[in-house]
Amino acid sequence: MTDAGGTLRTLVLLRHAKAEAPGTGPDIRRPLTARGHADSAAAGAWLARHGLLPDVVVCSAARRTRQTWHGVKLGMTGSPDEAGPAGPAPVVRYEPGAYEAQPAELLTLVRAAPAEASTVLLVAHNPGISLLSALLDPERADQEGLRTSDLVVHRTRLPWAELLRADITARHTARA
Repeated sequence: MTDAGGTLRTLVLLRHAKAEAPGTGPDIRRPLTARGHADSAAAGAWLARHGLLPDVVVCSAARRTRQTWHGVKLGMTGSPDEAGPAGPAPVVRYEPGAYEAQPAELLTLVRAAPAEASTVLLVAHNPGISLLSALLDPERADQEGLRTSDLVVHRTRLPWAELLRADITARHTARA
């Protein structure tokens, strides 16, 4: 059921920042590079400057996505020159199911967001996050997919639980 007010909701998709090359350990434990840490903070600063502070963050439980979210959070807070404080802290859900997830699985995680949340940030991996963006807005999605630290802003008037389509209204590649 669509909400009567047609509240505008914002979904920000963020592919994790640059991670170390695969090594001998498990992929899920790969950390960010120095550039990845800097780029994730730059992503947070961009979100703050554009008033895209999330009410809810859904983040893969992988190390590189958790580190990306940490950098984004620091970047959103910033100094007064970088847009000031980020406001109330969002609800953060670390989701093991977001690691290696297909678009339908990521969509299910977003649909579980509280109805009152106006902005949701999803931090996840390729190819799932790129395919989710294309599923939500096939006409405007980047056919090459999201690169590391890419942000794609989708907007919809559908309640989270009914999310099927959301128009892309902005894109940004965060680089420090």
